[in-house]
Amino acid sequence: MSTPIPRPMRPALTPRTAEILRCCYRGQRPEAVLERAARMLADADGHLTTSGRIKPETKRKAT
Repeated sequence: MSTPIPRPMRPALTPRTAEILRCCYRGQRPEAVLERAARMLADADGHLTTSGRIKPETKRKAT
């Protein structure tokens, strides 16, 4: 049996985050900007392998 695909999240934006997206990333899809930001943060926090995959120990902590 295959693993179900998780449904996309729809996070609420703070007014400041919305302003940053509008002013600094004009013309870019907010989802794409936030995806890049989440990847950079996860990488900086040590949650990703060098190939960009989520480390197995990180997945275990989340459950």
